[in-house]
Amino acid sequence: MAVQSTGNGSYEPSQVKFPEIKFTKLFINGEFVDSLSGRTFETIDPRTGEAIAKIAEGDKEDVDLAVKAARKAFDHGPWPRFPGSERRRILLKFADLVNENAEELATLDAIDAGKLLHLMRIIDLPLAVDTIRYYAGAADKIHGETLKMSRELQSYTLHEPIGVVGHIIPWNFPSLMFAIKVGPALAAGCTMIVKPAEQTPLSALYYAHLAKLAGIPDGVLNVVPGFGPTAGAAISSHMDINMISFTGSTEIGRRIMQAAATSNLKPVCLELGGKSPLIIFNDADVDKAAEQALQGSFFNKALLKFFFFFGEICVAGCRVFAQDGIYDQFLLKLKEKAQNWVVGDPLDPNSHHGPQVDKRQYEKVLSHIEQGKKEGATLFYGGKPLDRKGYYIEPTIFIDVKDDMTIAQNEIFGPVMTVFKFKNVEEAIKRANETKYGLAAGIMTNDLNIANTVSRSIRAGAIWINCYFAFDADCPHGGYKMSGFGRDLGMDALKKYLQVKSVTTPIYNSPWL
Repeated sequence: MAVQSTGNGSYEPSQVKFPEIKFTKLFINGEFVDSLSGRTFETIDPRTGEAIAKIAEGDKEDVDLAVKAARKAFDHGPWPRFPGSERRRILLKFADLVNENAEELATLDAIDAGKLLHLMRIIDLPLAVDTIRYYAGAADKIHGETLKMSRELQSYTLHEPIGVVGHIIPWNFPSLMFAIKVGPALAAGCTMIVKPAEQTPLSALYYAHLAKLAGIPDGVLNVVPGFGPTAGAAISSHMDINMISFTGSTEIGRRIMQAAATSNLKPVCLELGGKSPLIIFNDADVDKAAEQALQGSFFNKALLKFFFFFGEICVAGCRVFAQDGIYDQFLLKLKEKAQNWVVGDPLDPNSHHGPQVDKRQYEKVLSHIEQGKKEGATLFYGGKPLDRKGYYIEPTIFIDVKDDMTIAQNEIFGPVMTVFKFKNVEEAIKRANETKYGLAAGIMTNDLNIANTVSRSIRAGAIWINCYFAFDADCPHGGYKMSGFGRDLGMDALKKYLQVKSVTTPIYNSPWL
């Protein structure tokens, strides 16, 4: 079984400064305020199952207030009218403040989401800062084109901010997703309402505080914690919101599309579920492949070794295909590495992965493990909850899995890997594509022809060759099929927050067109 961290090694809880919970109210029009209903909800520490703090619960009426503030800031405020250089200056200040407060933000996400603190320090927070800085650099480079018309007309295009944006962000990357959504929208000149996941509201409220300190005008950035059926639904169907950007499950993405269509036909950008394949060919380094498979399947709460990312992530490489020539050797190596996998407190630097985010997700993962056994898959490793406080589950590996089994088709969003054997390139491509999702895929091979063929044949938005989770602020990310549409990151993300307007005038007696 996986090694369980006892907390009796070099780690002492007193070594980590537990953050004071400073911000628990809604942030609307530049102020922290109670919800109109006065209701609150508890945000839970998944390490213990105990409450961290009570958070103001936003509802439809609170969303209305936030939208009014954002609409006023967009229609009459300075943010969309600033030159891009001024938005750049303020965003760079915002990034500096995030960087200065990175330790506190990292600890908030560690206790709120169960993420490994040492990964928050070296991955999530630095990437969040880099993302904000990237879009700060883009803010003064937004421009249209002069067009060559076919008759006596002069025409050019303007790229204008789309308006008020509703961001609905998930619980698996609270800080990074905040930066990925908010960064380009602010650079474009939009105003916005952010609904963080109800499981992880703490860091989003802290970011709102830092945004005000950076000089972002009141009403531009509003944060309304709450629940999907109330606050999330109100954002999706609001007649005065111009666009929705959502990362989460395919089921909720479909509901958001319906609400957007039946309200004001607002555009939506959806980054949804995944069931990503990791395909390992006979010529791959088996030791590295086993390490990457563990990291690719069990990231978000897991240790990175190669900058590969434990199950609570939409692009998890949880369907692992190993070619028949290395399959048996790969399984042995995989088990050997899994036996040294430390499951424990995310504040403990010795831990490889921490708890599931909440009781509901914990029970969902365990139910899928039981379903896998009922349908005839062989439990090769793990599969049990840890006998301790909190929502901890062993890393779990199934073999003898059929492609149509529930564990091979459903997004589990937890530490569950399925391993398959394949014979040739054609079979690998066919089986990799036999899913409703198309978010990402990994390929491990030293054969350039195989890498080129497979990367062009898999229907997914991101293909990683001999690496995994190779994210960067400049590289667009998004899905095919039921993994959604639209892109986060890169300049493609900035473009989705802009509208193109063409301006045309006649020209008379010109010596040329």
